[in-house]
Amino acid sequence: MRTAENWKDYELLDTTDGERLERWGNCILIRPDPQILWNTGRRHPLWNKAQARYHRSRTGGGQWENYQPLPDVWEIGYDSPAAGLSGLRFRLKPMGFKHTGLFPEQAVNWDAMAQMIRAAEHPIRVLNLFGYTGGATLACAAAGAHVTHVDASKGMVAWGRENVTASGLADRPMRWLVDDCGKFVQREQRRGNTYDAILMDPPSYGRGPGGEVWKLEDQIFSLVKDCVSLLSEKPLFFLINSYTTGLSPSVMQYVLASLVTPRFGGVTTADEIGLPVTQSGLTLPCGATAMWKAR
Repeated sequence: MRTAENWKDYELLDTTDGERLERWGNCILIRPDPQILWNTGRRHPLWNKAQARYHRSRTGGGQWENYQPLPDVWEIGYDSPAAGLSGLRFRLKPMGFKHTGLFPEQAVNWDAMAQMIRAAEHPIRVLNLFGYTGGATLACAAAGAHVTHVDASKGMVAWGRENVTASGLADRPMRWLVDDCGKFVQREQRRGNTYDAILMDPPSYGRGPGGEVWKLEDQIFSLVKDCVSLLSEKPLFFLINSYTTGLSPSVMQYVLASLVTPRFGGVTTADEIGLPVTQSGLTLPCGATAMWKAR
């Protein structure tokens, strides 16, 4: 498992009985996590000092309960000297379905991509599909890449632009597009555009603007196949993130090894990513990543 260990403004304090105790800057939150099957007791003292807790509803969704005043919006920063990343800033707020606008475990991928981009001997064009609020976009841009960020949500793209401004990266070469990722890729095929690196963080399930059903297990192979045709002659990496229980790291690795390796060689790896838990000293698994990279 690869662990996001460089955070100073985020900390996973404790986990028990289906919940996380987290510090986001100066804000302490309690959020549900279905993978936390153990009940080891609420040993960390900040369980009793959380400012808000998200309660799931049995009928779907849920709501936040505030115990103390919580800012409508606040910022945290991320620095990773080994990856050459400094001054990244992220605006946070409590959202529906328990989220805050950032997945801190993804920092381990930000570091890996930034290191590869900095080590490359030519300018790198990156395509970030399902880019959400732009964590990976900021990391790649800070490392010197030209990034095209695509997400179907206008609100998420706007949020990503706010993070760019907060991070002082507004002058970097980036394109921000509100679009259906699959359709965008197909149009890029027709336009003949190519990228040196592609990353994607597709949702497990969703519906398009025309009511189209998106189910990751059914769509991932064809989407990756379409994306392979957008890779340049000497690509750098292709990364897939997944939070879908039925899509294991090995399955994603197989997809990349089947579609990318025969054409470009290179190495394909896959693993869980996770966050260190302060109280127990253990690591909470938080998702999976498969990556193809050039030798």
